[in-house]
Amino acid sequence: MKTAIDKPHKTAIRLKPIVCSLLAIVVVALLWFKLPNPLIPIALGVLPLLVVAVMKQPFWVVLGFVCFSFFRLHEAFPALYVLRIPQLLALASLACLAWHLFISRKMQIYWSKELSWLMLFVALCAVGLVFASSRPVAMAYFNGVFSKIALMTVAIAWLMRRPEDFVKAAIAFCVCGLMIAIVALQNAAAGIEMVEGTRVTIGRSMGSVLGDPNDLALTLQFPLGFALAFSLKRCAPLVRLLALVSAVTIIMAILATQSRGGLLGITTISAVLAWRRVENKALLISAGALALPILFVLAGVSERSSGGAAESGIDESSMGRLYAWQAAFKMALFNPITGVGIDNFYANYYFFSSHWDGKNHAVHSTWFGVLAETGFVGFMVFCTLLFKVCRLAHQNLQALAREAKTKHAGLYSCAEGVFAGMLGTIVSGTFLTQGFTWPIYIFTALVVAIAQLLRQPLHNAKPTK
Repeated sequence: MKTAIDKPHKTAIRLKPIVCSLLAIVVVALLWFKLPNPLIPIALGVLPLLVVAVMKQPFWVVLGFVCFSFFRLHEAFPALYVLRIPQLLALASLACLAWHLFISRKMQIYWSKELSWLMLFVALCAVGLVFASSRPVAMAYFNGVFSKIALMTVAIAWLMRRPEDFVKAAIAFCVCGLMIAIVALQNAAAGIEMVEGTRVTIGRSMGSVLGDPNDLALTLQFPLGFALAFSLKRCAPLVRLLALVSAVTIIMAILATQSRGGLLGITTISAVLAWRRVENKALLISAGALALPILFVLAGVSERSSGGAAESGIDESSMGRLYAWQAAFKMALFNPITGVGIDNFYANYYFFSSHWDGKNHAVHSTWFGVLAETGFVGFMVFCTLLFKVCRLAHQNLQALAREAKTKHAGLYSCAEGVFAGMLGTIVSGTFLTQGFTWPIYIFTALVVAIAQLLRQPLHNAKPTK
């Protein structure tokens, strides 16, 4: 039964949109009075639509932030640099996560042992800030880079809830890898942004992360596992063509970097995928033993100024790594509990190296880098994390092969690409510094998310191609 009290209430509800519209008009009028620019009312009109779109698509926002932050697309394409896209995507990602976690509560929250080991490692790095040899350097890297990586790792694991989400992420990684590889090959053909005259880089003149050939090889290696896995699997023709083109282009770009760690990564990823398909293992091992020297010849490693055939005995590049690894071990012995602090190896090289050539050097090893900067405790936690993640990735592949391999071909290819890419990252970590960069942690998020998806019934999910 309606009462007289209901009428004012309904009237008030009808008045709310009118009041909001009037307030919006007043705000636009004030801004127009202060800044008479015709773009202001257009921007204010589009802004609510953008906010709604961002809040409804948190997966794409976070994926975009990861792609720009890891692949450094704004540095490969300088025209995008002035738009500050990574910063905008970072703010949008945080807003989306806060909205869906605390207000709408639509994000499915779960936890796993792998995430516990990850958070333990992050906590050890945070404790190491207090005892770092250079606190400003350690805090700048932790707050500016590593904390975002840790946060987005958990966000990716929570946001990927459907089989098609993994396929979309894999395709996005392949596209980004293809774009970076094309820029690298263009630089190599034009002879610009080169190191030692033969090793290609991107954005070295502007101080880009991709300005180091080893870091560029690391960045290109990440999408290679997805590209090869999808190109070897029967899936949608366009997706398979994209994966095949991406794989070939990425391999050519890695060869152009002349990075030995990159070559090890290519070999490992290819070996893992081939091992799961070739029944004659002896033939496969023989072919792999022949392929590795061919890769070194194609990459032109012997033509490098450092580490090439012109140097007799142990080359200068190898000796530099040995000196750096000795310094890393001494740093861990100096402070075995917390190490010298995250991102502090370079600044401490002079004090712990047995060979000084007038300049500091990077550690060029994931293992020795983590050992030096987090101590023996952090190193053991890091290795345990990798072991747990690799074991879970293998279990995911076994479960998909038994239950949903044919129906969810896209998810299976993504899981296979993650497994191969993770092993490639671990092997190439001998020569590439990636203990505190994106690849390992993105793989961790994907492995945990796939495992969580497999705990739910997949037979009701839409098949992926």
